[in-house]
Amino acid sequence: MAFTAKDVQALREKTGCGMMDCKKALTECNGDMDAAVDFLREKGLASQAKKAGRIAAEGTVCAIVEDNIGVAVELNAETDFVANGEEFKALALKVAKIVAKENPADLDALLKCTENGQTVEEMVQELFLKIRENIKIRRFVRFEGNVVSYVHAGGKIGVLVKFDGDFDMANDECVAVGKNVAMQIAAMNPSYLDEASVPAEVLDKEKEILIAQMKEDPKMANKPDAVLAKIVEGKVGKYYKENCLVEQQYVIDNTLTVGKYVDTTAKQLGKSFKIAEFVRFEKGEGIEKRVDDFAAEVASMVK
Repeated sequence: MAFTAKDVQALREKTGCGMMDCKKALTECNGDMDAAVDFLREKGLASQAKKAGRIAAEGTVCAIVEDNIGVAVELNAETDFVANGEEFKALALKVAKIVAKENPADLDALLKCTENGQTVEEMVQELFLKIRENIKIRRFVRFEGNVVSYVHAGGKIGVLVKFDGDFDMANDECVAVGKNVAMQIAAMNPSYLDEASVPAEVLDKEKEILIAQMKEDPKMANKPDAVLAKIVEGKVGKYYKENCLVEQQYVIDNTLTVGKYVDTTAKQLGKSFKIAEFVRFEKGEGIEKRVDDFAAEVASMVK
């Protein structure tokens, strides 16, 4: 019995299994949909569909640089026990290397990338079969050029920072500057590179909030609009210092901003370079973790 791409898609939706697994199942079962479902269940693959809805808020961030290509990947699991396992971390590293080599456009493209005849999607499913936890590649980024990486707390935070100019990746002192900036990013979590990087709508919203706050303050409410506008501009300057990397106070030497530290050190090394862009991934950030009531769960099981 022949089958079509629509049949493969239907089987994927029914079981939650990968495209290649569904295609193989339909081939083995001569296009019989029900038999293909049973085939996947027997192989232990279809059970992943039940676990796909579980919250995967633990995990690891892998950040590497190879041949002037920097990659950061966040791989999520349900528990830190699994996330701290060697096989899980090895998968994160393998995925990062594939991103470096293949330069996929997005997550869907990444899942289809192959190594030794196996897709990334199949690699993820293979590990699932061993650990029986929901595993997801959440995001990745890839930089080319003069890139330095930093991983904090064994994969809790991963940072990539790219430099423009004559930054020398073969020079240990240059790389040390990159590491220091990457650690700053990990510690202080800047939202933007510089003032020019802050979107106008973000700035307008910040000003709107500041004006509203002052109007709620009895000491400020009756001041002229021109005075309030001047105060707002001063507060916006503070916003830049807190949220823009090059404007932040450098944590190792608080007499300098990060931008000044980079400029000064570059000159001391007889070079001229600046920070071009950066990314900071923190595992599970933005994912709402489920809080289980263990007592309630046990009680429901014995009813």
